[in-house]
Amino acid sequence: MAARPQPTARRIGLGHELRQHRKKAELTIEQAVRGLPFDESTLQRVETGWKSFRQAGHLRLLLERYGVSDEDEIERLIAMHCDAASREWWTGVGTSNLMSGMQRFLGVESAAREIRLFHPTVIPGLLQTEGYARALHELTKPIDETTTEFGQKSVQLRMLRREAITREEEPTKIWGVLYEPALRYAIGGAEVMREQYAELTRLAALDNVTLQVLPQSGSGYVAYHDVNIMILSEGLPTTIQTDTAWFTVAVSDKSRDVGRFSRMFDAMVAGAQPPGDTPRFLQQLSREVNE
Repeated sequence: MAARPQPTARRIGLGHELRQHRKKAELTIEQAVRGLPFDESTLQRVETGWKSFRQAGHLRLLLERYGVSDEDEIERLIAMHCDAASREWWTGVGTSNLMSGMQRFLGVESAAREIRLFHPTVIPGLLQTEGYARALHELTKPIDETTTEFGQKSVQLRMLRREAITREEEPTKIWGVLYEPALRYAIGGAEVMREQYAELTRLAALDNVTLQVLPQSGSGYVAYHDVNIMILSEGLPTTIQTDTAWFTVAVSDKSRDVGRFSRMFDAMVAGAQPPGDTPRFLQQLSREVNE
C-alpha cells in the first residue's frame, strides 16, 4: 500500500525550521511573540510539532519578525503549514478515549523512518497479531476498567499502525529486542501464541525488520519498562516514548532522554542473540507450546 499522508511529520518539520529561524534571529520565545496575536505557549507547541497556527497570517507575521523576506521561502513554509493542518490518517478510528499523550505518539510514530522497540513483559504492539492484541486487551480489561468497544477500537488501530511495516512504498524499518520471558508469556493460549510466533518469524524475514531475542539466562542489562525510539527524517529530532503506570504515554525529544533510551537499547542489543538465531528460537517456542 502507498505511504499515508503525514500531517504530524509536516508539523514537526515546520516547527523545526521555525525554531532554526528564531535562533538565527537571536530571539527567545518570549521576544518572538511580543506584540503578536498568539502567546509563548502557542509558539512553543508549534515549534515542537504539537499544533499548527490557526491562521496562515500568524505564520507570516512570525516570519516577518524573524526577518525572512524571501517570498519563495515564505510560500514554501505557508504550504507546509496548510499541509500540516490536514486530518491525521487515524481520524475516525476511535481515538477519543485513548490514554493521554497517545495521539501525539501516533503522529510521531507515523513520521518515523526507523523504530527501535523493547518491552519487558509482552511482545511490542507493532509486532502483535490481531489475536494476541485482542487477548491482551481482554486480560487487562478488568484492571484498566475499559469497555469491550474500547478494546475493539484499540486493536483496530494497532492493526492499522502495523501496515507501515509491510507497505510497499518506504516501509518503516523496525529493530526489535524480544525478551524471552515476554515471548513465553502465554497470552490467549496455545493457538494465539503459535500464530504470534509464526508472525514474528514472517516479519523477521523482511528486509526492513531486525528481531533479536534477549535470553532470560543472560546477566546483562534489561530495561524494566518499555523502550520505543522513533528516528525521523534527517534534521528532525529523534523521539522516545514509554507508557506510564498512570495510563498515560510519555513522549520526549529532549537529547538527555533520547540518549538514555538509546544507551538502554544498545545495552540490550549487546546481550541479545544474533538476528539469524531468531527464527530457530521462535520455532522452538512454537514446538513447546504444542507439547
